[in-house]
Amino acid sequence: MLRFDHVTYRYPFQSRPAVNDISFSVRPGELVLCTGPSGCGKSTLIRLANGLCPKYYRGALEGKVTLGGDSTAALSLPDIARRMGTLFQDPEQQFFALNVEDDLAFALEWRGMAPEDIRAGIMRKAGKLGITHILDSAIHELSEGQKQKVGLTSLLLQDPPALVLDEPTANLDPESTRDLADMLLKLKESGLAILVVDHRLYWLDGVADRVMVMRGGRVAEEGDFSLLRDAALRETCGLRADRVSDPRTTLPPAAFPAAPVLEAKNLRFGWKESSLLYDGASFGLDSGVVALIGDNGTGKTTLARLLSGLNKPLDGAFFADGRELSPRELAAKTGVVLQNADYQLHMKSVRAEIECCLALAGRGREETARLLGMFALEELAERHPQSLSGGEKQRLVIACAFAKHPGVLILDEPTSGLDGLNMRRIADALEDVAAQGVCALVITHDLELMERACSSALRLPFPAARDTGSPAGLPRPVP
Repeated sequence: MLRFDHVTYRYPFQSRPAVNDISFSVRPGELVLCTGPSGCGKSTLIRLANGLCPKYYRGALEGKVTLGGDSTAALSLPDIARRMGTLFQDPEQQFFALNVEDDLAFALEWRGMAPEDIRAGIMRKAGKLGITHILDSAIHELSEGQKQKVGLTSLLLQDPPALVLDEPTANLDPESTRDLADMLLKLKESGLAILVVDHRLYWLDGVADRVMVMRGGRVAEEGDFSLLRDAALRETCGLRADRVSDPRTTLPPAAFPAAPVLEAKNLRFGWKESSLLYDGASFGLDSGVVALIGDNGTGKTTLARLLSGLNKPLDGAFFADGRELSPRELAAKTGVVLQNADYQLHMKSVRAEIECCLALAGRGREETARLLGMFALEELAERHPQSLSGGEKQRLVIACAFAKHPGVLILDEPTSGLDGLNMRRIADALEDVAAQGVCALVITHDLELMERACSSALRLPFPAARDTGSPAGLPRPVP
């Protein structure tokens, strides 16, 4: 179905090719996993498969990419899209409407399908992905994991014979990840050809038929999933673990400290008054690395926005040192990294981005070199931030948050899109900053990060305050 024959591709104005002499195929009923360190060429591979390279990004292509036996060079982008559906790492790039059901309907309306058939198709596919309860929701109100499910539902509604999935589990909770693995098994059985590009590996054990490990723009290793059991290979190529445990069952609850770094009292908030995310929640944050965990849609990112002063609660307040904080004071005390790194990058170079954050925090430029080194950004210092890969952007916005030296550091899915080496680099940085008395609140579904760095967990949804003897179900300190 999908075939690469000695494909080499170089972006415009670049001296080195992004991928070099790549040959592989994905047959109907087969799932191929492609993994490798950040910057190895995986995203370019996807753009070559769906025709964006070179039809949109231009550049020089050698070799041949074929889809269903036809060269993609002879097909238009709409023709390629009919044969192969692509789920991008950032699903917001694929939405056309403001409402979930409207967006899903759009995928069928352009094919001239009758309204009653559209509705039936939406309900059938939405039920399989567990999103029927959000069909009437505004897309901007969804969590990133829910957006990912909506994007995948839109693709499946079009019944393409092939799928390309870019980091499909980056924002999914472990249960949704397991459901996705089960769904991909069924899609394979129905004859779909599936290419999955992902850093997380464990969830495709028993699902992937073949594995390609890329490095430096080439296929370094190829085989079945047992290839990834080689610890030396994973270390050399900076890969994630081939199997993980679930630390959510063993992480102790974040106890209410006697002198919290930041305290929330009687927090009440919901995007709709009729559907509150928190109602009378109270909790305290202490120094250390705390995992904020919960299913997709339980309000983790919303809590990050409230804690950092980006949104105001309907009721309740935040305190530090026994004093209530205004939104401005709250913003000054916290540093936050949200999931979409593009929204937080504004300067013309990586170096300028970090120096700007240091200046805003009243700190000197001499810390720039340390932060560049901490997050392996030295070689990218003069690059434009928007030219970086997703994982490189992620590391940059985290470096900028560290530049602020906040009392509370909030990271929303900081390791989504990161390879094993950089995941471990982030974990080590979190432990270092926690040792300096900072509370690092990490919103994550990443079981590997939790196991390596987190010492306690704050779990959502919060129980109603009236149902427990203590705020948000947390133990009160002993007087």
